[in-house]
Amino acid sequence: MSDAAVKYEIDEARERAYSMPIEEIDVADPILFKTDTMWPYFERLRKEAPVHYQPENKDFGGYWSITRYHDIMAVDTNHQVFSSEGGITLRDQDEDFKLPMFIAMDPPKHDDQRKVVSPIVAPANLAKLESTIRERAGRLLDEMETERPVNWVDRISIELTTQMLATLFDFPFEDRRKLTRWSDVATASTDSGIIESEEQRRAELLECADYFIGLWNERVNAREPGNDLISMLAHGEATRNMDKMEYLGNLILLIVGGNDTTRNSITGGLYALNKFPEQYRKLQANPSLIPNMVAEIIRWQTPLAYMRRTALQDFEIGGKTIRKGDKVAMWYVSGNRDEEVISNPNQLVIDRERARQHLSFGFGIHRCVGNRLAEMQLRIVWEEILKRWPNEQIRVLEEPVRVHSPFVKGYEKMMVELPKRKH
Repeated sequence: MSDAAVKYEIDEARERAYSMPIEEIDVADPILFKTDTMWPYFERLRKEAPVHYQPENKDFGGYWSITRYHDIMAVDTNHQVFSSEGGITLRDQDEDFKLPMFIAMDPPKHDDQRKVVSPIVAPANLAKLESTIRERAGRLLDEMETERPVNWVDRISIELTTQMLATLFDFPFEDRRKLTRWSDVATASTDSGIIESEEQRRAELLECADYFIGLWNERVNAREPGNDLISMLAHGEATRNMDKMEYLGNLILLIVGGNDTTRNSITGGLYALNKFPEQYRKLQANPSLIPNMVAEIIRWQTPLAYMRRTALQDFEIGGKTIRKGDKVAMWYVSGNRDEEVISNPNQLVIDRERARQHLSFGFGIHRCVGNRLAEMQLRIVWEEILKRWPNEQIRVLEEPVRVHSPFVKGYEKMMVELPKRKH
């Protein structure tokens, strides 16, 4: 899509966003995310209705939208009122296919299960993983063709993060793309083109469960537990007695958390640097900005657009009363563009002060357990890119194809051209 076509689409979206009755705005419409036209709707809600009720989304029913930075933080850190037990997406789980997972639990069970897997991303373990990530990132970049179109999403973003997931699970490496598929199936809607029915989703997720039960059975009796996520779950006091569905739920959490977020930030970062080429030049002039840039990319991209909570009691916020049992969406994607907290929020600014002050990893007890691993992977990718092309830019050739989802804010395809290598 040309720049002129993109501008026309954004202008059209702005006109629609500001002309429709505000009570009709439904920011959970996946088409807005597929077309990247949700921004003016969130902008209007932040200005006019920062706590907003949409009574009849066709997929989710009624839900509240929290769109300002400080309101989101207030909800995210108040697990006594805003519970995770109802699930983390606006889609309610079917009664006969519930997938408990620790992100969708309240204390104390949440805390006990989270502690079981957190050693995988402890600083000492991250230090061991760094050389593996660097070797893989470098090899993937070196294997990519130059001076012709290649799909960055598939060749770099998906492949690097899926290899990392396979390592964390000690998962058979030759089957690693199964992890990518299960991640996509877990979060897809039936109109996304990924699955055709809820029955298909269930069948594929049960295949995932059966595969991982085989790995569990191999490791549960090991005299010395391995340093991988399955061994940790199989031997952890709070997780070793999980039933099949709870095991599957926690696997899906770890697969999606370890895959979608990093993969979409790797793509989003390159897209953003092409959108703001002066920032690309700033990076090349000063590669020491990479760690700060990584935090800014994660803010600008916001790879998971929202998290859901369920009100345990009536609660007043922003002059509105949220009723007990109501669904609440904390729109991180909106809070990360809140003009009252973040200056010039729609721009990528790689030397932004306090860049890590974003909402993308959440706050409070549910703050993303793998945030440091995600940052490390992004940092290494950009260090390896600049080693190979210190002065040339990887060019994005056209607008990327985005994911059809209001939850995973990501990319299906982005065609790029790598500069010629200098040997």
